[in-house]
Amino acid sequence: MPPPADIVKVAIEWPGAFPKLMEIDQKKPLSAIIKEVCEGWSLGNHENFALQIADATNLYITEKNRNDIKNGSILRLTASPSQTAAQLHERIQSSSMDAKLEALKDLANSSRDITFAQEFINLDGISLLTQMVESGTERYQKLQKIMKPCFGDLLSFTLTAFVELMDHGIVSWDTFSVAFIKKIASYVNKSAMDAAVLQRSLAILESMVLNSQDLYQKVAQEITIGQLIPHLQGTDQDIQTYTIAVINALFLKAPEEKRQEMAHILAQKQLRSIILTNVIRSTTPINDEMAHQLYVLQVLTFNLLEDRMMTKMDPQDQAQRDIIFELRRIAFDIECDSNNSGSIEKRKSMYTRDYKKLGFINHVNPAVDFTQIPPGMLALDNMLYFARHHQDAYIRIVLENSSREDKHECPFGRSSIELTKMLCEILKVGELPSENCHDFHPMFFTHDRSFEEFFCICIQLLNKTWKEMRATSEDFNKVMQVVREQIMRALTLKPNSLDQFKSRLQNLSYTEILKIRQSERMNQEDFQSRPILELREKIQPEIMELIKQQRLNRLCEGTCFRKISSRRRQDKFWYCRLSPNHKVLHYGDLEESPQGEVPHDSLQDKLPVADIKAVVTGKDCPHMKEKGALKQNKEVLELAFSVLYESDEYLNFIAPDKHEYCVWTDGLNALLGKEMTSDYTKSDMDTLLSMEMKLRLLDLENIQIPEAPPPIPKEPSNYDFVYDCN
Repeated sequence: MPPPADIVKVAIEWPGAFPKLMEIDQKKPLSAIIKEVCEGWSLGNHENFALQIADATNLYITEKNRNDIKNGSILRLTASPSQTAAQLHERIQSSSMDAKLEALKDLANSSRDITFAQEFINLDGISLLTQMVESGTERYQKLQKIMKPCFGDLLSFTLTAFVELMDHGIVSWDTFSVAFIKKIASYVNKSAMDAAVLQRSLAILESMVLNSQDLYQKVAQEITIGQLIPHLQGTDQDIQTYTIAVINALFLKAPEEKRQEMAHILAQKQLRSIILTNVIRSTTPINDEMAHQLYVLQVLTFNLLEDRMMTKMDPQDQAQRDIIFELRRIAFDIECDSNNSGSIEKRKSMYTRDYKKLGFINHVNPAVDFTQIPPGMLALDNMLYFARHHQDAYIRIVLENSSREDKHECPFGRSSIELTKMLCEILKVGELPSENCHDFHPMFFTHDRSFEEFFCICIQLLNKTWKEMRATSEDFNKVMQVVREQIMRALTLKPNSLDQFKSRLQNLSYTEILKIRQSERMNQEDFQSRPILELREKIQPEIMELIKQQRLNRLCEGTCFRKISSRRRQDKFWYCRLSPNHKVLHYGDLEESPQGEVPHDSLQDKLPVADIKAVVTGKDCPHMKEKGALKQNKEVLELAFSVLYESDEYLNFIAPDKHEYCVWTDGLNALLGKEMTSDYTKSDMDTLLSMEMKLRLLDLENIQIPEAPPPIPKEPSNYDFVYDCN
């Protein structure tokens, strides 16, 4: 007979004694279990003891996480978190350097556990660590010079413990003094510093900037880009990652007016070429965290274009009108109009003719074309850059199209404006970076004016595609769709340089795009005859019921959700799952991301499905209306949903990805008897319907279909028949 579900068999260790095998009754209070263990070893004062998982995590067992204990787990009887915190609080103040070092090492390890962290923070432990950093560093460094090289470790463990304690989100970052910030900044500004100390210092500065606008001001006064650049020129990828993270944080929190100034400084310090040489083209493979930071830097750099993108042209502004005159001058090699003779009407007629050749919509006053936002003045900036830096290509495109028949000319002005708008959409100019994206493009780090060069390549592609399609002005939108597809397919291949991107586009001609589309169309064959449509309508409800059952089954398995965190590396989790009878949602907090399913009885909170009144998504969610940068993050908005119950109570979710978002919103809507409308449902419906249709339309007359699947044949006795083509 199997043991009851509440009984867990474990081994418990105690230093200096043989481990004990025990059966733990999960229904008993944890204090009663600890008392029983202590009595087995004749230990008094059981309230001074606790149980830990006996592995590298040394996680304390609490009432919240006790259900994570599995059969066969090895536990350790140890001092309670409050006892350990008090002892370490005393030990780190020891006058002996060796004892202090050992205590700080233990503190750094123990601080990962939130139960211990809470106890140590209650003893004002954070203040003690900051005082040690502020006042003790000079003394340690002097001792380091005359004694042994353990004092770098002393500071390293102090900062590690500080970072681990702050990562739990118990203490506000706003509580730290200017002296502490100056001290941390000094470690970053020094040319020769212990790698571990430097890494922790960079992590602390990043968190300070991201979590407090007041601290941003103080950190920005202490740290300059010039002092951060040398850390990128080393070979330690972790330090490089934290350095870029600090630059990104300063960039993100800088006021609008300071961002352009900061970008100018980054250009002067050649940040882009340093990252390209020492990070992207380094022999060390780029890990996920570095890829994320490069992606964030890419997004923040392109977001500098937002101001021009959202600026309308002022038709009365002479300086702006001069740019259009410059485009005309370069294209048609016309000297300054002040020397021109002839009447005003004649000059106006000449201007109108030239502006038509340049492909503007408004031939009389092309400035009006740039009043649409986006792309606003950014389109004009791109056109001028192309005309000045790729003059031959610019003149060729303009003259080639101005001499062509009217119906087949590619309007350069209109094309440039629409292309600029499209490129801004593709690169998501103006949107905040996503928290989980690693999608950076190495080619954008190969040129100081990468967006403008990107435009120059794409406008030439557009002109080439226009000719290949033999397009007329009525086909303008079709051409733009093909060009978007060409660009997106080339970007998916992640070219390493702009030249490589250009060559990839050469292989994606209009003919090739047609072949790809034809191939994809054949794979998604769709029959439109009336009998087939009737069969589809008959099958559709069955497929929808199948999808509904799958969604509910997935809700029963449950999902681990991440809590909103102001600091990216600080992961807090909670789990939610539907009961097998589809009547209750079970949910509760987790210490870490679980491996596999979390049992119902380990989730403390319940929500009856009958109490659910509505499911809201995106901007309608309460947690998306709260103040903070996350509310502007489009990707987070797309993953947010909330369950409304009782009068004004909400259970708020942020799905880990789009797939889970669709599963949960579909499943919750199914529980409420509402239609499932997600993209995932549409995709599943198309796939399953197509498969079912093909199965039903197979010619199976006089073919006996077995009830059971055929047996899998045995493996052959040898593989001598295999021929290796290589």
